[in-house]
Order: sequence, then structure tokens, then C-alpha cells
Amino acid sequence: MPGYLDHYGAGEDRRNRIVAWIASSAVAAVILAALGWYLFEYHHQESQVKQFLAAVRAQDFKTAYRIWGCTEQHPCRHYSIESLMEDWGGPGTKPEWMPDPAVLGIIDSQTCNDAVLIHVAVNRKRTETLWLQQNEDGIGFAPYPNCPRKNPYLVMLDRTIGKLRKPLLR
Repeated sequence: MPGYLDHYGAGEDRRNRIVAWIASSAVAAVILAALGWYLFEYHHQESQVKQFLAAVRAQDFKTAYRIWGCTEQHPCRHYSIESLMEDWGGPGTKPEWMPDPAVLGIIDSQTCNDAVLIHVAVNRKRTETLWLQQNEDGIGFAPYPNCPRKNPYLVMLDRTIGKLRKPLLR
């Protein structure tokens, strides 16, 4: 004759497996979401620079100037379209400053307060660091090559997991 407590805890193993599966799935989802956010955090700014570089490759400097954040009707005060053409390969550009279409591309990106610094390889000898505000659509030259006084933990994160982002930049 079966006893009163013979089936005590019989469904507990199954319940424990379900709880463990839900907990591990939630942890994996949080990790994947954080990694996805980190990899695509500067997607808007990077795509804007890619459009700019595509216009430079095509020698379409009016479009490049518009993407830079200036127009012929509203030119930038300290950066004329002639200056952009000198810097990015228009007529009269010094040979060592000429962009190489095979090399021209984004190398790296990093956050700096409320801006994004994007490092661009122009040719084999020249790299530029571009500055993009996170809430605006203009491009400018960065005042410094790397963000000063950046949190050391963010620097470590850029140097480790940031390597995963580099194939996405090309």
C-alpha cells in the first residue's frame, strides 16, 4: 500500500529544470542585447562618415560638403568647400594628402562625452580623426586624436570587445 509521502517532490526536478532554463535564457538574452548595443552604438555616425567617404571617392564634393554639415547657401564659417576639396582630394591637393580609394575607410570609433571620434584612414601615410556630435548630423575634425580623461574601464572595453566592432566598420 502506497504511503502518503511516496510522491512528495516528484515534480520538483522538472520545475527546477524549467527555472534553470528560464534563468539561463534571460542571462543569455541580456548579454546578447548588451553586446548588440555596444557593437551598433555609433551606427548612425559611422554610416554618416561612410556616406561622406563614398562622396569623396566619387569626387562629388558638393554632396560631401552637405554631409559635412554645410551647404553652398549656408557655408561653414571656418571651412569652405574649397578647403574641403584641398583636404579630401580635389584639384590642387598635395600628392601626400590625396585619398587612396583602396585605403579610404573607417578604422575605429570611440565615444568621447557627447560626441563620437571616428578614425579614418585616408591613404597609407595619413589618418584623420573626425568628430561627430551624437545629437547632430555635422562632421568636423576632432580637436584631439583620442578622448582625454576617458574612463579607464571604457578604454579597456574598447581595446578588448571593441575589436569585434572593427569588421563592421568596413
